[in-house]
Amino acid sequence: MIQSNNEIVPENLKAKINKAIELSGQKIRLINKHNTSNDSAPVFTVKGKYTARGWTEWTQGFQFGSEILQFDASGDSEFLEMGREHTRQVMAPHISHIGVHDHGFNNVSTYGNLLRLIREGVIPEDKWEIEFYRLALKLSGAIQASRWTSLPDNLGYVYSFNGPHSLFADTIRSMRALAIAHLLGHHLMAEQDRKINLLERFLQHLESTARYTIYHGEGRDHYDVPGRVAHESIFNVTNGSYRCPNSQQGYSPFTTWTRGLAWVILGYAEEIEFLQSLPDTEFGGIQIDQLSGKQNFLDRIMSVAKETAEFYIQTTPVDGIPYWDTGAPGLSQMGDYLDRPSDPFNQYEPVDSSAAAITAQGLLRLGRILSEKGQKSDGDRFFQAGLIIADSLLSEPYISDDENHQGLLLHSVYHRPNSWDYVPEGKNIPCGESSMWGDYHLRELIVYLQRLISKEGIYLTFFNI
Repeated sequence: MIQSNNEIVPENLKAKINKAIELSGQKIRLINKHNTSNDSAPVFTVKGKYTARGWTEWTQGFQFGSEILQFDASGDSEFLEMGREHTRQVMAPHISHIGVHDHGFNNVSTYGNLLRLIREGVIPEDKWEIEFYRLALKLSGAIQASRWTSLPDNLGYVYSFNGPHSLFADTIRSMRALAIAHLLGHHLMAEQDRKINLLERFLQHLESTARYTIYHGEGRDHYDVPGRVAHESIFNVTNGSYRCPNSQQGYSPFTTWTRGLAWVILGYAEEIEFLQSLPDTEFGGIQIDQLSGKQNFLDRIMSVAKETAEFYIQTTPVDGIPYWDTGAPGLSQMGDYLDRPSDPFNQYEPVDSSAAAITAQGLLRLGRILSEKGQKSDGDRFFQAGLIIADSLLSEPYISDDENHQGLLLHSVYHRPNSWDYVPEGKNIPCGESSMWGDYHLRELIVYLQRLISKEGIYLTFFNI
C-alpha cells in the first residue's frame, strides 16, 4: 500500500517537471511528423510508434489537448497554434457524435482547454473565437446528455457505447461536458420543447454511479469491499432494474479494473470542486431519490470520493503505480507485491501507469478539498499519496527519454483481456508502451502541479470558462 512521505512537497518535483515538459514537446513534434493523417486518432504505441485502434474515437481530444497543455506548461506558442488549428480542422464531428460517452474526454480537452486559457488571460481575447468554443461546448454537453437511460427514483445515466443497458465507470469524468454546458447557460431541448436541466442530469448520473458502480461494504454481493469499482453496471431497460456488475476491460465483474477506479477518483474530486463553486439556488427543485440541496449532494459525493481514494491507497504498491486489475490472477504469484515498488518488467501481470496519472491528480485535488474543510489528517494523506505517484511517474522507468519513442509515459495498458497491448519479445506481459490518455493525463498533472508550485497562478479547474 502507499505510505505517506511528508518529505515530498510539490516544489521538490520542479526539476523533474521541467525535464518532462522538455520531453513532452519532443514527443508531440515526433507524433506530428510521423502521424500525418487525422482520419483515425492515435491510441497506443507499438514498438514506440503510435497506432490507431478502431473501437470508438475517444482519444483524438487527448492528442490535440496535449498540444494545448504543452503550451500551457511551456509557454511555447508553437504548440498553441498546433492545438488550436487541429481543434478547428478535426474536432467538429466529436461535438455531434451521438454514439459515444466520451464528450468530456474529446471536447473538454480541446475546446474546453482553449476557452479556459482565454478566460485565464493566457490567450488574447477574441469575441468570435470565444463564441466558437462556447457553442461547441454547449452542444457537446447537450448531445452527451441526450444519450440517456432513465431509472426509478429520478435516477438515470449517460449510457456507454455498449447501449442503453450499460453504465460505465469511465463516464464519470466525461460528465464535465454537462457541467460546462450548464455553466454556459445551456439546456437540452426534448419533445414538445421540454427543457432538460443539465445540472439535474449531471447529478442523476453521479448518484447512479455512486449507487450501482461503486461498492460501499453493504453486502450487495460476496465481494462488496468499500471503494471497489465495477467497470460496467448492467440494467434491464424495460423497468430500470439493476441486474449485475460487468467488466469490459478488467479481469472480472468482481475485481477492480484500476483505470476505471482512477476515472472515478479524479471525476468525483473535480465534480466536488465544480459543485462547490455553484450558488445554492442552482439546486432548487432538484430531487434525486432522497437527495436534495447543495450540501446533501456534496456530502454524498465526498463520501464516495473518500471511499474510492482509500481503496486505491490500500490496493496499490508503495510507489503508487497500480497493476492493471486488483484481482488479476498472476498477482498471486508475485508475493508481497503491495509492500514494494511496482515492477513493470515482471512476468505475471502488467502495471497501468495511465491509471496512476489519472489518480494522482484526483488524490491531490481531494486532499486539498479535505484540508480546506478542516479534515487535515485525511487531506494530508491523500495529497501526499498524489505526490508520491507524481514523483514515480516523473522518474525512471516510467518517463520516456528515448528520442525515438513517441510516448511520454511508459508502461500503460489499454485492453488486457482482448490482448490489444504489445508484448515485447521474451516477455509474457505488455510493457514499455504508451497511451494517448496516459500521456495527456501526465501533462495535465504537470500543469496542475505547476499551478500549485507557483502559488500565484489561477488554480486549475475545467470549469474556469
